[in-house]
Amino acid sequence: MALTEADWIWMGGTLVPWADAKVHVLSNGLHYGTGVLEGTRAHETPRGPAVFRLDDHLRRLHDSARILGFEIPYDLAALRTATVELIAANGHSACYLRHLAHVGYGEMGPAFRPGMPIEVSIAGWEWHAYLGDGTSEQGIRLATSSWRRNDPNALPPAAKATAGYLNGALAKTAALQAGYHEALLLNAAGYVSECTAANIFAVRDGVLYTPPAEAGALRGITQDTVLTLAADLGVEVRVGNLLRSDLYTAQEVLVCGTAAGIVPVASLDDRELGTGPLTRKLQAAYAGAVTGTDQRYAHWLTFVHP
Repeated sequence: MALTEADWIWMGGTLVPWADAKVHVLSNGLHYGTGVLEGTRAHETPRGPAVFRLDDHLRRLHDSARILGFEIPYDLAALRTATVELIAANGHSACYLRHLAHVGYGEMGPAFRPGMPIEVSIAGWEWHAYLGDGTSEQGIRLATSSWRRNDPNALPPAAKATAGYLNGALAKTAALQAGYHEALLLNAAGYVSECTAANIFAVRDGVLYTPPAEAGALRGITQDTVLTLAADLGVEVRVGNLLRSDLYTAQEVLVCGTAAGIVPVASLDDRELGTGPLTRKLQAAYAGAVTGTDQRYAHWLTFVHP
């Protein structure tokens, strides 16, 4: 999906013209995947653009770096200020944001050593229907991938690391080539883990289920949002292992993520699932939260123009 270029990217403490935001070809992160990232969104609200759950994303960015073994040289307050300044400078009323911290140029080899440079950047651009136009209403076609999700003892799923996305890239590419929108990943034991860039939920007998982190799934911030919204709607929620067959026989299946939002699954492995009322209720509740029209969730918003 082509990028819609903006004017500025924040790099290392300053705004840099989009075309000039470059790194050295021998950057450690480029060769060894020694980087961490966050995908965040600013939404249009009655009070102007606001970033949804920004502090939670920035906290996870720092946690991911610590899991990998390095420290980000900007605290949460500095990154929050930089994010807001970037959105204002680009004039976005709504945009997708990519925070990235990676080991930079200076030494070659996969090991971290004290003094290795850590480069930090923030980019923002207009990015609409990540899973395709109309999918929020019609749902997506999902296929179980032959690739298995990274084992927690091989690559920690709690770290949103750049290296981990090769796993998802292989699965997503195969799914697209086969005519599907997205891929479902199982773990080595055969339990449902997550999609390539989204968590997954199933609805059965009025209960909302989602896989745990132990299944190899990222503890998604949007996943946590959905669990909170569902509980506030009076829906029972359970976090536990799911089999592929549990999804085949569910009344509803949906995926969620910062890029995707909340999207119903119309079919899994060519088994028709359709869309359902709880998914629609969650979509409406999520829209109210991210756009600031539901004041119960105003604490999740960081306004660009407070």
